[in-house]
Amino acid sequence: MKSKIKQEIFEWCKTIVISLVIAIGISLAALPTIVNGQSMYPTLENNDLLLVNKLTYKSGVPNRGDIIIFHTDLVDQTTNKNKDLVKRVIALPNEHLIIKDGKVYINDELLDEDYINGVYTEGDIDIIVHSNHVFAMGDNRPNSDDSRKSYVRSVALEDIVGKAFIRVYPFNEMKKFD
Repeated sequence: MKSKIKQEIFEWCKTIVISLVIAIGISLAALPTIVNGQSMYPTLENNDLLLVNKLTYKSGVPNRGDIIIFHTDLVDQTTNKNKDLVKRVIALPNEHLIIKDGKVYINDELLDEDYINGVYTEGDIDIIVHSNHVFAMGDNRPNSDDSRKSYVRSVALEDIVGKAFIRVYPFNEMKKFD
């Protein structure tokens, strides 16, 4: 009888340890994030739940078009904590970015942006993106605090939390992002 109880306790302990290892592994690799606002409309909407891969950029640079989450110095007035933003990578380190007449050019080539809300990108910008930085903008260009704004600026690679890889909620709009 005693050995059966010991075996039962051992099995429970084993299950708990395995569950903890899995939970810690997932928390190190993935971060659930809720979209706050309409700056990524029509791709993402307010209150969408994303899973963010925190390991994607540990050994590399984002790709153009990636949807990233990054730390900022902006402060959320309700929580008094720094905000993380969700935006799309537009220009990579050392690329020449021009925004002129409502269009975006990378290294003198017009960027095809079929994901944006509308057809016009506000701004008059002509810069070389700093090394170890990316230039990120929301898909809802008229309603986005992004790298075009002096209070956001280009995003240091070290400030990137990770890449959004799947929208899990709302369930009827679940989508994997390339």
